Amino acid sequence: MSDLRPRSRSIGGIARHGRLRSSRPIVTVLKFVGAAIAVVAVSAASVAGIAVAGIASKINSVALPGEKQGPPPDLGSFEGGFNVLIVGSDTRAGQGGQFGKDDGVLNDVTMLVHVSEDQSNAVAVSIPRDMVVPIPACPREDGKGNYNSMSAQPINNTLAYGGLACTALTVEKLTGLKIPFAALITFQGVIQMSTAVGGVPVCVNGPLIDNYSGINLPKAGSYTLAGADALAFLRSRHGVGDGSDLGRISSQQVFLSSLVRTVKSNDTLTNFTKLYGIATAASQNMTLSNSLKNVNTMASLALVLKGIPLDRITFVQYPGTTGVSGVYEGKVAPLTSVATALFAKIKADESFSLDSGTGRGSVADPNTSPEPSASATPAPSSSASAPAPTPTADAVTGVLGQTAADYTCSKVNR
Repeated sequence: MSDLRPRSRSIGGIARHGRLRSSRPIVTVLKFVGAAIAVVAVSAASVAGIAVAGIASKINSVALPGEKQGPPPDLGSFEGGFNVLIVGSDTRAGQGGQFGKDDGVLNDVTMLVHVSEDQSNAVAVSIPRDMVVPIPACPREDGKGNYNSMSAQPINNTLAYGGLACTALTVEKLTGLKIPFAALITFQGVIQMSTAVGGVPVCVNGPLIDNYSGINLPKAGSYTLAGADALAFLRSRHGVGDGSDLGRISSQQVFLSSLVRTVKSNDTLTNFTKLYGIATAASQNMTLSNSLKNVNTMASLALVLKGIPLDRITFVQYPGTTGVSGVYEGKVAPLTSVATALFAKIKADESFSLDSGTGRGSVADPNTSPEPSASATPAPSSSASAPAPTPTADAVTGVLGQTAADYTCSKVNR
């Protein structure tokens, strides 16, 4: 346990209720939403904008362990399935003074995106930042040996411990999936890309007023959020679900699913100004694995993601729970049996449904419409909980989440 280097700061319990420092919740949420924005940014922006040489030349890259760089595919010719790891960094370096000063570097977002072999569906698995997992021996950044393995550490220590490569190795060990592609995003990139998207429609099932984050949505309904309002919504923990981080994850998936719908809409995909803005922000604020940096590779993967229907893009939480003692005290403990069943489905590229609900912080939208609302004016909404889903033969019991086609509302914490 002593091998953690000084630049990794200590992690508090998952259910902290004291008033947070202004910089910390911003950092936490920016990275989480950054994960999803990064996925769709690579998807939409690389096709229309990132091929511009002036943009692509600004992208930083790093090597993954065992990374093989074969010839890049021809544009649009990528075959088979693939896995992409999206990591959000809370580094303050080069991010501006508004986020405070902190030498720590944590991966507060760790999201693995799996695309099936026939390219018909995608699953994005969010791993809770405080989930305690084994960390394998990670290569030192200078290539001289390895850092020691550890039996139980919060996964968000891996970025500080051994960089993006260490996070990738840890997720490979946890999931059993090989990770050939990885991307890291800073929160300045999230700010710029979320602005470039032009706002994201969200729904709440009651007044969402959280003085800790600054969000103030006075009544139930739909709102289109951008900039500071979007950040306040995403960083609200006390205002949604049961006030926990796990509740906040499902509330954030309300935003993330709507974000995917927004980016995949014709309004975005045919708007060069938006795409160029997303691509520029991504290139200036992302670090990619060497395997992903090539423009043709990015664009080819993007075309695959672009072609997957919304109802086949699924956001799930890595199965976990709070309230466990021992090394999991104040952290998240994996639900191993549920995770095993989930990843058996993912590895086999077998479709599955979710029969356990969307999570602690969201409910079904009772006023689902064919298109996301573009109005900032609240629309009437119900505070009723989502009806219990009917179990199906291919359901993975105990896995929480939703598809990008599901319209949900954040469940306010009363």
